[in-house]
Formats: sequence, structure tokens, C-alpha cells
Amino acid sequence: MWPFSAAEIRSRLAATSVTLRRCLRLGVTMAKSKFEYVRDFEADDTCLPHCWVVVRLDGRNFHRFAEKHSFAKPNDSRALQLMTKCAQTVMEELEDIVIAYGQSDEYSFVFRRKSNWFKRRASKFMTLVASQFASSYVFYWRDYFADQPLLYPPGFDGRVVLYPSNQTLKDYLSWRQADCHINNLYNTVFWALIQQSGLTPVQAQERLKVDEVRTQEVRLPAEMEGERMTVTRTRARPVPLYCDLIGDAFWKEHPDILSGDN
Repeated sequence: MWPFSAAEIRSRLAATSVTLRRCLRLGVTMAKSKFEYVRDFEADDTCLPHCWVVVRLDGRNFHRFAEKHSFAKPNDSRALQLMTKCAQTVMEELEDIVIAYGQSDEYSFVFRRKSNWFKRRASKFMTLVASQFASSYVFYWRDYFADQPLLYPPGFDGRVVLYPSNQTLKDYLSWRQADCHINNLYNTVFWALIQQSGLTPVQAQERLKVDEVRTQEVRLPAEMEGERMTVTRTRARPVPLYCDLIGDAFWKEHPDILSGDN
């Protein structure tokens, strides 16, 4: 037995329908409220079109982090392999990255020249790469430092730089690799003076100071006579390579990186 008559039920349903329509209209009004003007303060950070987008990450205060976690000097293979694993994870998650280069506590990620990922917003490029890299560093830590607990989470800062041509991109990567060579040579000798010669860090630093700056030409690897090859576009698996980026050999072996399709 219904407590209401058929007429009363129809009346209540009609009233409910009117109330629902009013709520929906109110929701639309609230979505376009007077507070929406605050969106005008968001900066337009759209990256220029037809440019290579490079995101470079650097470890924040990694000298202290390395000391606290007993990194081997001058180079800790575990730390370097962990950085490479993080870079591979980023490339697997963000498919528009065509190449990544890393050294020490930094990594550079190059996005396709024609990438329209997140409408080419620089903030999206930087924050997603940084967050994916940092979370991977913590996630995979035990795989490389089984006997060393992670004492505190690491931090990485990032920047976005645009390069307008293939040559400027190649020069950027060459610059980072040349910087790697210089730093590695210095660090190798610096720690040899401490570990093998018994000098203090201050004494080793003084020993390595020079009074004269000399400039000399460095012979680059001879150009390789490359043959034309057919490139098939497939989803590539990120593979770590330890090679020369300054000469032309690498770029001739991997023409797809700078191809027009990118």
C-alpha cells in the first residue's frame, strides 16, 4: 500500500526534476564564478615550435648526499647505474624523448622536435621529467645499494632549454660530454692525491691549481664514411651507451635522432 496517491507521486517527481535542473544550472554558474579571473595570472610557458626541447636535471646538493651515503670516489658505479636506470624509466614513460645523456648527478632529455606533448608547455616538460626521475631514484635504490639504506630522499632541479637546429642540439650534447671529460679528469687526479698520496682535500686542491691557462687543439675522431640506411619507425627500447657525442660517428650511426620526422 503506497502512502501517497498517484497524483501526489507525480507532483513530488515534478518538484524533484525542477530542483535537479536548478542544481545543474547552479553548478554551471559556480564553475564560471567571479573567482575565475585568477587564471589570468598563469604565465604562458608554451615552447616555441620546431625547436628541440631539452630538459636538464641536476641533483640538488649531491656532494652532501654522496658523502652521507658513502659513495665511492671518484666514481661510484652503483650511483651511475642507478642514474641510468632512472633515465631509462623516464624514457619508457615519456615516449616523445628521443635521446638522453647523463653524467655524474645530471641528465639531459631531448624531446622530439615536433612534439606537441601537453601543448609544449615548459612547466609540464620539466615537472613530469623531474618527478618521474626522482621517484624512480627512490624506487630503485635498493636494487643498486642493497647494503646502504636511503637516509633521506634526493632532490633534483630542472630547466628547459630550446635549441632551434640540429647543429645547436649536437653542440649542446658535445658541451655536456666535454664538461664530463674535464670534470672526470680533475676528480680522478684529485682523489688519487688524497687516497694514494695522503694529501688532505685542501692540499690536493692547491696542488691542482695552475697559474697559466693554455689552449690547444684536440683531435676529434675521424669522420666515418657512412652508408645510407633505411630507418623504420618503431617504439625503441632505451639502451645505455657509453660513447663519443662530440665527433660525427655517433650521429651517423643514429640518423633517426635528428631526422625530419622528429
